Amino acid sequence: MKRAATLIASFFYLGKFPFAQGTVGSLGGVALYLLFWKDPALYTIVMIASIILGVWSAGVVERSVGIKDPSIVVIDEVAGFLVAFFMIPYKLSYLLIGFIIFRLFDIIKPPPAKAAEGLREGWGIMTDDLIAGLYTQIILRIITRFI
Repeated sequence: MKRAATLIASFFYLGKFPFAQGTVGSLGGVALYLLFWKDPALYTIVMIASIILGVWSAGVVERSVGIKDPSIVVIDEVAGFLVAFFMIPYKLSYLLIGFIIFRLFDIIKPPPAKAAEGLREGWGIMTDDLIAGLYTQIILRIITRFI
């Protein structure tokens, strides 16, 4: 079970990249977005599954390594990115702008994202990135309306 949790939490070991694990993990979200954006039902299933499996796997990995929010866990970035781009049509400019905005929100952690890190185990790991995704989603909705 620990091996499966590590595979999911690291998003197929992207979290083992030697640096910028959050950015690399977000690229995993980009890959899923590009695969599924044309099929909203499947995208929704993948997004919800990434959240549910992310909470579980992040919690298992955090307990097993004994470190709060270990850097190997990047499923939170994947899930947050999928939230950010939920029902956003593909356009390269949207993808680039949204990626940068999502990473900024993930790094800065505006309220209540910073406080969400205090939640227990997988919830604390996942929720701040889901909030970053929601903030990004709002900005992308504004951008796609006017650009």
